Amino acid sequence: MTNEYIPFLSRIEDVIQHTEIEFTFRMAYEKNDVKPGQFFEVSIPKFGEAPISVSGIGDGFLDLTIRKVGRVTNQIFSHYKGDTLFMRGPYGNGFELENYKGKELIVAAGGTGVSPVRALIEYFAGHVEETQGFTVIAGFKSPDFMLFKEDFKKWQDLCKVILTVDQAEEGYTGKVGLITKYIPELEIKNSKKASVIVVGPPLMMNFTIQEFLKRGVPEENIWISQERKMCCGIGKCGHCRIGDVYICLDGPVFNYSKGKNLID
Repeated sequence: MTNEYIPFLSRIEDVIQHTEIEFTFRMAYEKNDVKPGQFFEVSIPKFGEAPISVSGIGDGFLDLTIRKVGRVTNQIFSHYKGDTLFMRGPYGNGFELENYKGKELIVAAGGTGVSPVRALIEYFAGHVEETQGFTVIAGFKSPDFMLFKEDFKKWQDLCKVILTVDQAEEGYTGKVGLITKYIPELEIKNSKKASVIVVGPPLMMNFTIQEFLKRGVPEENIWISQERKMCCGIGKCGHCRIGDVYICLDGPVFNYSKGKNLID
């Protein structure tokens, strides 16, 4: 038997800064067992551990985009390229790519909610022919809070991308407004058959889903991630439990027909 609490050491291959408090740590990882939407526990002895969504999957590495917001993440930010971090995982069910192949796919993400869907966007932006149309809608608080700027530039040449900010700043020339402002304007070929993924802050997810329901997208064609409720990863601490559901084990990805009932 193996002890699921025992982590492994992983080398930091690169550190990519997005904002003052959000960096991507590219970690060495050789296994081919990670799905978009899953997460790892990143730990530092004496400081604790934190659940971090996978934001990128590559050959021999995976990306973890981390916001500096507390004791553990503050300590993670003191580590640099060539250093090591303890990790365990992957955990959760993730997004199954097969669920979306051959369908019209729309991904709507807000703020750090882009992180758990970045690997999925990267795949379908490079394989648009495997869908009936692929659209990404992403919103950030302001240009200064925007993540993955270089990725968005690349994706805009490969698929339809709507990138917006809540508040414009001097010199900004892009779209302004909440994501919900642009959903009524979307060109959806067949709302009854389109697949939608929504990830972000709870209020953003709620109102975004309501807009897609107004457009005629069925509940069972909408997927969400409850990644903000992740905790120990193996269902032992109970902090992620909602009713009889453990987010770490049964999620964090849920079909909305089930996820809408997960009220904390």
